[in-house]
Amino acid sequence: MPTKPLVAPVRGFAVVEFEHRTLQLQKHMREQQVDAVFFTTEPEFRYLSGFKSQFWESPTRPWFLVVPAEGKPIAVVPEIGVSGFDQTWIEDVRSWPSPRPEDDGISLLATTLAEVSTRFRRVGAMLGPETHLRMPAQNFVALQQILMHHELVDVSSSVREIRSIKSQAEIEKVRFACGVAAAGFEYLRGHLSAGMTEREACKAMHLEMLRLGADNCPYLISSSGLGGYDNIIMGPTDRVLNDGDVLIIDTGANFDGYFCDFDRNFGFGDVDSDTLRAYDAVYAATEAGLNIAAPGCTTGDVWQAMWTELEKGGALGNDVGRMGHGLGMQLTEWPSHVPNGDVELKAGMVLTLEPGMAFAPNKMMVHEDNIVITESGCELLHDRTWQTMPLI
Repeated sequence: MPTKPLVAPVRGFAVVEFEHRTLQLQKHMREQQVDAVFFTTEPEFRYLSGFKSQFWESPTRPWFLVVPAEGKPIAVVPEIGVSGFDQTWIEDVRSWPSPRPEDDGISLLATTLAEVSTRFRRVGAMLGPETHLRMPAQNFVALQQILMHHELVDVSSSVREIRSIKSQAEIEKVRFACGVAAAGFEYLRGHLSAGMTEREACKAMHLEMLRLGADNCPYLISSSGLGGYDNIIMGPTDRVLNDGDVLIIDTGANFDGYFCDFDRNFGFGDVDSDTLRAYDAVYAATEAGLNIAAPGCTTGDVWQAMWTELEKGGALGNDVGRMGHGLGMQLTEWPSHVPNGDVELKAGMVLTLEPGMAFAPNKMMVHEDNIVITESGCELLHDRTWQTMPLI
């Protein structure tokens, strides 16, 4: 259990924060000569409007947010969602009676975009890597046809740059989610036992995190095996945990729309010495990441520092493809720690350090921590993991 009670930060954001985010985007828009940007996905929609609803889980209706070159964003949404904007800073809310497959908001969106994009006739959207358009492909084609005299441009690099620097209010939400997960791992350490299944272990931790204040835990995976595991994205399963096994649990607890994302490893009984050495290697790699992550350092520098320690520890390779990433409104955000990565770290970035290695055939060891870049280095957003693998 944590040494002091977890205190949840205030929910939501002050209007000035949404104003600042919008002004930042509009600055980028002016530089790109973009008259208006439209968003279709929940994180960007929520980031700029403050509209937060579980209704995004339904794929039936599309939702649009238009950001003009000046002034507040404009919501173009199904009628069922109009009243929800009373809780936001958005004033201009335009609606249609969705679902209406023959014209599900496309003409209304096109009219709105045409209205606010008369100078350069350039409209921006999220079209780059790690993005998608949450609208039927045929509707997107129809929108392009209606706006055939406008140029559609990608603004994803600008948006990810803006979103990568978190405000203090955002950081505190992630910190609280991290604290809940860290306390959940400590709880689990005292309640695990051989004979439990992966699913039972995850359920016990899930319930504890909810009790401690998490809103939900949509990402809670686990894997186990004798002396190690062979994946970090599946499970939990009904596999029974026995002597010699290693269990990894990776969770993304969420508070007020912000995620944590880190894992812990547990050994059961008499664990193989090679496995324990692999744990020591990923611990040392994390230390190397913590020591180098600072403003001016690049994602490639962080990767190399961690990989150097993993190689010393006998790493046969890394099949994950990266060793950490951005974190915030989404479980994984830009940027990624990759070989020769050239993204410069800046104060306010919230990131994961995730060194991982294959140390034997079909056996992996992965560890992950969450940090925020400060003016002079970095800060862990939760208690450091155990220096040696806990043996149950």
